[in-house]
Amino acid sequence: MRLKVTKSKNAASLYVIKSIYKNGVRTSKIVEKLGTEAELREKLNGADPYEWAQEYIKKLNEEEKNQTRKFLIPYEQSKIIPKNEQRSFNGGYLFLQKIYHELGLHKICKRISQKYKFDFDLDSILSRLIYSRVIFPSSKLATNELSKKFIEQPNFELHQIYRALEILAKETDFIQSALYENSLKIFKRNTDILYYDCTNYFFEIEKEDGKKQYGPSKDHKPNPIIQMGLFMDRDGIPLAFSMNKGNINEQLTLKPLEKKIISDFELSRFVVCTDAGLASEENRKFNDKDGRSFITTQSVKKLKEHLKKWALAPDGWKLLGSDKNFDISKLDEMLEQANPEDREKIRSKIFYKERWIKENDFEQRLIVTYSIKYRDYQRKIRNSQIERAQKLIDSTPTKLNKCNQNDYKRFIHKTICTSDGEIAEKELYSIDSSLIQKEEAFDGFYAVCTTLDDDVSEIINVNRRRWEIEECFRIMKSEFKARPVYLSNDDRIEAHFITCFISLIIYRLLEKRLNENFTCHDIISGLRDMNFLGLKGEGYIPAYTRTDFTDALHEAFGFRTDYQIVTSAVMKKILRDTKK
Repeated sequence: MRLKVTKSKNAASLYVIKSIYKNGVRTSKIVEKLGTEAELREKLNGADPYEWAQEYIKKLNEEEKNQTRKFLIPYEQSKIIPKNEQRSFNGGYLFLQKIYHELGLHKICKRISQKYKFDFDLDSILSRLIYSRVIFPSSKLATNELSKKFIEQPNFELHQIYRALEILAKETDFIQSALYENSLKIFKRNTDILYYDCTNYFFEIEKEDGKKQYGPSKDHKPNPIIQMGLFMDRDGIPLAFSMNKGNINEQLTLKPLEKKIISDFELSRFVVCTDAGLASEENRKFNDKDGRSFITTQSVKKLKEHLKKWALAPDGWKLLGSDKNFDISKLDEMLEQANPEDREKIRSKIFYKERWIKENDFEQRLIVTYSIKYRDYQRKIRNSQIERAQKLIDSTPTKLNKCNQNDYKRFIHKTICTSDGEIAEKELYSIDSSLIQKEEAFDGFYAVCTTLDDDVSEIINVNRRRWEIEECFRIMKSEFKARPVYLSNDDRIEAHFITCFISLIIYRLLEKRLNENFTCHDIISGLRDMNFLGLKGEGYIPAYTRTDFTDALHEAFGFRTDYQIVTSAVMKKILRDTKK
């Protein structure tokens, strides 16, 4: 590469050009336009632009030389590799590290460290706990060892991890509010809609203590549990969380955390979206004031009789985008008469009816929807459950135990008396057809309550996205292996979940940066597989398969690790760049 200057009547322009061969003919192409002499002189505060340009081109030539340099690395067949020498390193964490630093978590750690004045590196510990939670989820003991797999080696010991957990627990509220404030600097938070949900995590320790209490387990485990309440913004990015005793009603967890968001995050006007289990009348009333509102699912089965009758009536239905009234009892006939290409359109159509209801001096809007597609889905699930129930009856009915309302065993009816009222010689089991009939009456129907006057389609679309917060819990439980919890101290438990919470935020932002083109499994397994062979004094050789996923990662983050060899100098630059 060399300098080229073109002059006109008014200015001299400086270019970086490079000689190339095209069809056997030598020619040159412009690599970069540096600017005019006057522009560069102003930019360089009066320094000579020509001298600067020559130095700049010299640097470019050196970098190009290094990039094209060929390596000859001697290996000997008879030479045994050194004992206990680490040769394999994971580099997938580098992309998590970039987001970690963009969120200013290293600065948050610095502020906490200045407050407590301990002698260990909190930033190093927290970052490794997070990277390991995503890539190598395991216990704190195992994390201490697994973090040595990363290119940058840890500088802490196991006892310092446990000490750090106690500090992190004390600063949970500060970390959440600071993290939210920092996130606003790198992307827009859509907080007009907030989703809230609860789940619980079980412990291997059977003794109740602190927040570990016996309660209704969503994992159906006979172990003490702890509850987690989580708020998520409209885009599916976690906002705030709280840990609560396992034996309290989850409805009581919403208000305290929401109040904390209002005060610490300075948010006031938003819509809270929840499922029916969290939508107590008190919670609804709380979110019907000070500029807030709510959207919550409503069980059609649990409506008062006159409302249930209105909801299930076949007439008076409207189609989204139309004022025409429809009779949904005629849809199956319409489906049979329709052309094959039109049937899926009819199945997917969403019909609705709405009205305002008033109970206990509280007014809210009830919206009920119906679709053939949803009806058929519910019946498919039920038929599968009935098949399982029949198999159990035919094989080992003695295994029947008490079941919940969604368990397939609910369809099994036990008869212990004859038709004459006599005690039967043996218990008889059969499928409860009356229960099937009762449940089928509600197939295809779905309801929400709200205080909003917005268009029905907007309210339905907002409610549909509740699956994302359920997915957040699934990722933490399955991919991040946040359960079972082996810690016993409340402080350490709290800290465990703050690391899971931060990991989830970073993971979600990584998903967004990849335009949501990859599954959770693709992302986590892809990061886990990004291993390198370390060559002392030379650099790192990628030992992973280059894929669409790795290409997308490099494109999104602006650096590449998939060259045949990443020199030590280049890797140092990458490490610096991920911490900016």
